[in-house]
Amino acid sequence: MEKNKKLFFFVLIFVLLVKFSRGQNKKTEVNVGVVTDVGNVYSKMFMLCINMSLSDFYSSRSQFQTRLILNVADSKDDVVGAAAAALELIKNKQVKAILGPLTSMQAHFMIEVGKKTQVPIVSYSATSPFLTSLRSPYFFRATYEDSSQVNAIKAIIKLFGWREVVPVYVDNTFGEGILPRLSDALQEINVRIPYRSIISVNATDAEISVELLNIMTKPTRVFIVHMNSTLASRVFTKAKEIGLMKPGYAWILTTGVTDDLSSVTKKCVKPMEGALGVKNYIRKSNELDIFRARWRKRFPEIGLNTYGLWAYDAITALAMAIEEAGIDNMTFNNVNPGKNVSELEALGLSQYGPKLRQTLSQIQFKGLAGNFQFVNGQLQPSVFEIVNVINSGEKSLGFWTKENGLVKKLDQKPRSMNVLSSWKDHLKHVVWPGKTTYVPKGWEIPTNGKRLRIGVPKRTGYTELVKVSWDPITNLPIVTGFCIGFFEAVIKEMPYDISYDFIPFEKPRGKPAGDHNELVQQVYLGKYDMVVGDTTILANRSSYVEFTFPFIKSGVGLITRIKDDVKRNSITFLKPLSWELWMTSFLFFFLIGFTVWVLEHRVNPDFRGPANYQASTIFWFAFSTMVFAPRERVFSFGARLLVITWYFIVLILAQSYTASLASLLTTRQLQPTITSMTSLIEKGVTVGYPRTSFIFGKLKDSGFSQSSLIPFDSAEECDKLLSKGPEKGGVSAAFLEVPYMRLFLGQYCNVYQMIEEPFNVDGFGFVLPIGSPLVADFSRAILKVAESKTYLDLDRTWFKKKDERCPDPITNPNTSPSISSLQLRLSSFWVLFLIAFGICVFTLGKFTFFFFKKSQMNNLWQEFNQRDGDSYINKVEKCPCSSSRHMPENNSQETTQAYNG
Repeated sequence: MEKNKKLFFFVLIFVLLVKFSRGQNKKTEVNVGVVTDVGNVYSKMFMLCINMSLSDFYSSRSQFQTRLILNVADSKDDVVGAAAAALELIKNKQVKAILGPLTSMQAHFMIEVGKKTQVPIVSYSATSPFLTSLRSPYFFRATYEDSSQVNAIKAIIKLFGWREVVPVYVDNTFGEGILPRLSDALQEINVRIPYRSIISVNATDAEISVELLNIMTKPTRVFIVHMNSTLASRVFTKAKEIGLMKPGYAWILTTGVTDDLSSVTKKCVKPMEGALGVKNYIRKSNELDIFRARWRKRFPEIGLNTYGLWAYDAITALAMAIEEAGIDNMTFNNVNPGKNVSELEALGLSQYGPKLRQTLSQIQFKGLAGNFQFVNGQLQPSVFEIVNVINSGEKSLGFWTKENGLVKKLDQKPRSMNVLSSWKDHLKHVVWPGKTTYVPKGWEIPTNGKRLRIGVPKRTGYTELVKVSWDPITNLPIVTGFCIGFFEAVIKEMPYDISYDFIPFEKPRGKPAGDHNELVQQVYLGKYDMVVGDTTILANRSSYVEFTFPFIKSGVGLITRIKDDVKRNSITFLKPLSWELWMTSFLFFFLIGFTVWVLEHRVNPDFRGPANYQASTIFWFAFSTMVFAPRERVFSFGARLLVITWYFIVLILAQSYTASLASLLTTRQLQPTITSMTSLIEKGVTVGYPRTSFIFGKLKDSGFSQSSLIPFDSAEECDKLLSKGPEKGGVSAAFLEVPYMRLFLGQYCNVYQMIEEPFNVDGFGFVLPIGSPLVADFSRAILKVAESKTYLDLDRTWFKKKDERCPDPITNPNTSPSISSLQLRLSSFWVLFLIAFGICVFTLGKFTFFFFKKSQMNNLWQEFNQRDGDSYINKVEKCPCSSSRHMPENNSQETTQAYNG
């Protein structure tokens, strides 16, 4: 009996231990929903990833007390069906969270369900930025928002210098979601979106072809494709057939296409060859490599893309969050059924939802797709990979990061996009559509598109710049002139062909001629695509049109009549020297003659004799040096030094006088009758201006009254007004732009002269609509032509002078120097006179010193008149011919002895 009691006791203990053990191993099952399009190939891939994730998760975490039970609901590929499936899961299965749905449009409706019921919605494939604007705290995006890639796209466009792009996107919430952020990003780098190409999600091949043909007729050649890969493959197939994948085109694919290329057949990828793509970058890891190997082994026929990896990580995050939240209070707080409420409100609020939302927000781990952490309800990307579609696959070109921009390698130091850098410094070798290696220009005039309508001014004067005539047979306009020739040379330098027609701009008969402001306005109004002619670049015009670089210098010159200030008469020969120089020269003639007489008087017979003879000798010797032919010889060293110096000074004076006199007698000294614009305003006289020019407004702003401004149309009419003068109804001066002034003075340079340039303007330029990418290409071509021989040929052809004696007013604006500049003044020669005066003082001082040293101080004049018997000159053998002329015959023997020493 006691033995049976012991056995019963052991059996009881064993049963209790088994029951306790079973209680310890029991796991809490938590229902979660999955809303997907059952039967869809992507849904199948996502469900396989989700199931593999749960299997891997719980096999390595057997200690977890919760187990997720998947409840799949079919959204039936419909936005309302997705919301209905979510309602069904909450109502019938009491799910605590929902994964999915497949598309952004479906998620838009499901978010409202989660918001009303406090059931978290975790999406791994809905990328539209519009979903964020719903601001539901129960919506979690386990993928990257589409707008996060716009900065990478912007960097690509900036790197290659494209100025216009066209978005090609699907007509739904997913396609439109990226547009606001993309437009803002492109606006930051001054890139225009001229139009958008929208393709319906259910478009037929014929409808796609019609849209692509419309694209082909437009000039923009850069396209951003934002749609799913299935529709994109159809679009590119038609694009290749039509000819949109030829050299010159550039295509950029968003992540919606590139992230799914691995799931698309090679046949569908082939038409995309040459496109660039922005791809979500998944860092390599051992775990990812192992998973991919397992996938290929188990499901070789099913492609795996990035969204499948996010689905794997999303269910892992949800399992961790539910384990963290625990199993308490998993009920729904139903509303009073007696109230008149909707079916959605009747579901009540999940009491578990707020706690699960909190734990989901705090989950952080390293998943297959990288670091997994919700920030404001969504994952935050840090790196995008830039790929090139080639050979039915893709090649990595580099990466974009928020910190470093575009780089070839992630560990590469960033390089700034300066003038000296090129795209090759930031990306690897690119193969463009048509298998070309040169970067597409991004903008071309389509050969099957419309011809450019180019407006040209029709003027009556200055036709050397623009001239419009009419062909008598075809009645078509014939446009010639410097501006037209320059434009045609620029067209040849453009990187693509441009077809155009010139359209003369003229007012209807009987109405006044339109000015250049009206012509420029036609571009703004869209009547003309461009204006070519003598159109000046002005600030007020540039506010509604764009100008190219100036192709000719401009400015406003003041033209006035000139007169000859030189009065040629009987005393013209005195004008080359100023009166100070005349007086100084005469004074030095006497000074030099007197000094030489003093130095030679006691030793040279030519400077001795009666008083009147000696006085005449001084004058004779002084003025005979003017022609370098004095009869008297000089013997002393000081006198010879002085005479040599004086000869040099006289030579310079004589040559300068001759040159100045010749200039005065042969050259007209023309001076303007007006000195400045200010003097015109002060006098209140009439002035002229070209009728259609902007100069009228400039003159009014400067202070001229409207009554004092008289217009003219041609150079001949301007000459007529200036010739009359204000007394006879003409003008005192005229204002002309520099190109017109060159033509005017090339014909009337002997009558008129430019005296100043009161206004500066930027020159003539071609006019285009604001934002036109032609501006940059035209400007570059203008620089090439301006630096070539073509420009010189055009300049010589159209600016040739009607009067060949006329100088170019630009290179030689004033060929008539004033009288004061021709007249020789003392200031130019004072150094020479100072040297001569110094020698005079030195020699006279030396003579005086030795004279007083030897004299007896009794009768200085008498002693000065006596010969200096001690002079070294008496020891020099001299020719007696000159001395014998002054000696009496009875003294010839004495003289001969004296000369003989």
